[in-house]
Amino acid sequence: MSFNQQQQSYYPNQQGQDADAGTSVAERAKFIERTYLHLGGAMAAFVALEFVFLNTAVMRQLGVSMLQTHWGLVLLLFVGVSWIADYFARHSSSRPMQYLGLGLYVLAEAVIFIPLLLLAQAYGGPDVIMTAGVSTLAIFAALTGIVMVTKKDFSWMRGALMILSLGALGLIAFSLIFGFQLGILFVVFMIALSACYILYDTSNIMRHYHPQAYVAAALTLFASVALMFWYILQFVMSLTSRD
Repeated sequence: MSFNQQQQSYYPNQQGQDADAGTSVAERAKFIERTYLHLGGAMAAFVALEFVFLNTAVMRQLGVSMLQTHWGLVLLLFVGVSWIADYFARHSSSRPMQYLGLGLYVLAEAVIFIPLLLLAQAYGGPDVIMTAGVSTLAIFAALTGIVMVTKKDFSWMRGALMILSLGALGLIAFSLIFGFQLGILFVVFMIALSACYILYDTSNIMRHYHPQAYVAAALTLFASVALMFWYILQFVMSLTSRD
């Protein structure tokens, strides 16, 4: 689970114009196809890793240890690894390094999800996880469809997303320091925030990313989808616990 990097990650050209300015329709279409193929691969790798982790005693024990450790330290380590992976995918001119960044990011997400998935299994078993996963994919598909059909540019959301993300991070930090629960309203807010990120990221991919930046684009979308899944899973767990 992580917040997207709010930066010009789509490699504007040397004149400072959007990458789309000198991109043909065919190039843009190929870029979009590559982006979503890589996103699909990242999602498949994430699911495969979680299946292995949740069925491996060592990794399950790691998840329990993460729950018993100060969660702030776990998140700091995750942020550090994610930053390195994000840097490789976005800024390296080497394609293998870009793939290394994407793979490292997927692995980091898979590890950070272990404690939450263990709790989800305890609350309701595989049905809870499946419900959250299907709901996440359905919302992601709907939001992607909105951008593609309306063809609106959501890049204007960047400033608001930065402010809201900083506020959310501040609340998370305070909750970790002072030991209080953020509650279901915060979970709903984060689901809405992740939905806005998907609109923003998808719009940038459709309009502004350089046609060779499909690995970075896939990482960006994967981060937004993982953020949404993190909080939808918590939402479904909260509903299950009330039954």
